[in-house]
Amino acid sequence: MKRMLFVLAFVLVSFVETAAQAPFYQDKTIRIIAGYGAGSVDDAWTRLIARYLGKYIPGNPNIIVQNMPGAGAMIAANYVYKVAKSDGLTLGGIRAGLYFDQLVRRKEVQFDWTKFTWLGTPTQVEQLIYMRANTPYKTINDVRKASVPPKCGATGTSSTGYYTGNLIEETLGAKFVTLTGYKDGPDIELAVEREEVSCRGISVETLFGREPLIGWFKNGFVRVLIQTGKKRDPRLPDVPTIWELMEEYKTPEAGKRLATIILAVGAFGRPFVSTPALPQERAKTLQSAFKKTLLDAEFQAQAKERRLDLDPVGGEELQTLAREVVAQPPEVVERMKRLLEK
Repeated sequence: MKRMLFVLAFVLVSFVETAAQAPFYQDKTIRIIAGYGAGSVDDAWTRLIARYLGKYIPGNPNIIVQNMPGAGAMIAANYVYKVAKSDGLTLGGIRAGLYFDQLVRRKEVQFDWTKFTWLGTPTQVEQLIYMRANTPYKTINDVRKASVPPKCGATGTSSTGYYTGNLIEETLGAKFVTLTGYKDGPDIELAVEREEVSCRGISVETLFGREPLIGWFKNGFVRVLIQTGKKRDPRLPDVPTIWELMEEYKTPEAGKRLATIILAVGAFGRPFVSTPALPQERAKTLQSAFKKTLLDAEFQAQAKERRLDLDPVGGEELQTLAREVVAQPPEVVERMKRLLEK
């Protein structure tokens, strides 16, 4: 009898020790809440990362992607921040421009940009505005002189199409009318095809990363009017930058400072986050796994094959940048508020 009790106790102790040694993520599933629709460049990045991320997390958890598009990824960001449990099993792929909405205190914002657990971004992003070629708007100067502004499409106030168009009006005097509420990028492209809208602000990576945009640009269905990089992208050698045009049109220094703050969003790229107040050990585990994923040779080959521009920034750097961009003086916030509420 004593021997049986001893054996039972030994088995129980061994079980407890084994359970204690098992990684937290073993036999678990991580969800990545993607704040955009399927078929977008953001979604392509998310699904590629999901294929490799579990390989670098102790316990090799299963990883699934759940698309939650809407309001320029505001719905997804609010969900990750406010609804999801802070246990390291929910990640978010969100939009870089969401911190604008926090700065101007939009009522829809239910997050604090500085308190997300930042994992990193696979790329940094420069923007552009393309226009249907059959419109009279051949250059930014044509938009400046137009009596009827062109209509552009955007998913929400944090999207590229919204803030880039308003920034151009604020700094260059070229007015766009931006219609928001589209579900995702492909939805806007359908609107462009139907001539419901004529233009859209997107990333350079998106233009050269997927159809129908690749074909549209190649066959001349659309032309690019402006790009936001400090230097012209080699693929767009004839397209002026906003910085060149601000010099040409003698934009005041206050406008140039505003552009610098707004376009810092490019460093956030296509950010991935987890919930606030995540235990430090799990935060470090996820940040390390994210970094190792982006360094994986097979991952990099797959990104290149999919025409995704790899230019990563780590979670720690984004955490610092998040604090910096939110800590703006009142006069800058007021200027941003006027820009974003046009």
